[in-house]
Amino acid sequence: MPEQGKHVLVTGGAGYIGSHTAKALAAAGFIPVTYDNLTFGHRWAVQWGPMVEGDVRDRAKLIDTLRRYEIAAVLHFAALAYVGESMRKPELYYNNNVTGGLTLLESMLETGVRHIVFSSSCATYGTPQVVPIAEDTPQLPVNPYGETKLAIERALRWLGAAHPLSWAALRYFNAAGADAAGDVGELHAPESHLIPLVLEAVLSGQPVEVYGGDYATRDGTCVRDYIHVTDLAEAHVRALDYLLRGGASIALNLGTGEGSTVHEVIETARVVTGQKVPFRVASRRPGDPAALVADAGRAGKILGWRPGHSSLKNIVKTAWDWRCAHLQKYLPESL
Repeated sequence: MPEQGKHVLVTGGAGYIGSHTAKALAAAGFIPVTYDNLTFGHRWAVQWGPMVEGDVRDRAKLIDTLRRYEIAAVLHFAALAYVGESMRKPELYYNNNVTGGLTLLESMLETGVRHIVFSSSCATYGTPQVVPIAEDTPQLPVNPYGETKLAIERALRWLGAAHPLSWAALRYFNAAGADAAGDVGELHAPESHLIPLVLEAVLSGQPVEVYGGDYATRDGTCVRDYIHVTDLAEAHVRALDYLLRGGASIALNLGTGEGSTVHEVIETARVVTGQKVPFRVASRRPGDPAALVADAGRAGKILGWRPGHSSLKNIVKTAWDWRCAHLQKYLPESL
């Protein structure tokens, strides 16, 4: 690992994946500097370094932050990430995700910061013809959210060719779970992720909706590759180390290579909680592929990364433990 004490800017560091990664950075000897406008992030999630409250479209504040903390590299998580909302309000997603991403990159060039790890998504692939999905799968997004992630990936390629900028675009699949020590966890408002919605159904008694029961899968429900957020955080730290050591710019999938159906998630939640999970089958959602599973072998070869926390049972258990211990304490802030 590089010398201790390097300051790393974590945009969106008060959010779900950003806060878990900030903890992993601190454990690796870095000093995470969270940069977040707190629209969706939470102050309580910033626990391992200083915080700057700001928007990634604010060039002056970004430049000041990069210089003031002598930032060595950037981990860029700040983005809007609701697929359905992106279909209704594409202009919002282009403004925030693309304008914000380009403003960040311009600020890095102006201040001489040469390394960035970008939070990309499997949404850049759209509806793939072959599963598992490798990095050379054509990127054909089917929603504005995926399009905006792909736009920044393409910008990284061109800027990296024109300037001394190295980058890693990490395309992850379904982030889930919570920090095993209980320091941070998942809290979105509104919530759109399956596992917290299933756990909320256990607590509230209100059925979770299963979108489609007639897919060509082993039980008729969608298959997704769930990756523990702690494994994602470790991958970001490894990618940062790789770039700081002179590694070439790279795009990598992050997943387990195994998929779970919606019914399997529900059954796992029943086992973990010891309680019935009420659900009802609803119509398919437009654009939902039957299966999205990663081929993440390249990340293993290049970064030496292997997901060690991502069994479905462990994902659901850590999410449940955090939810039971902390949700009532933090819920009022999210309303």
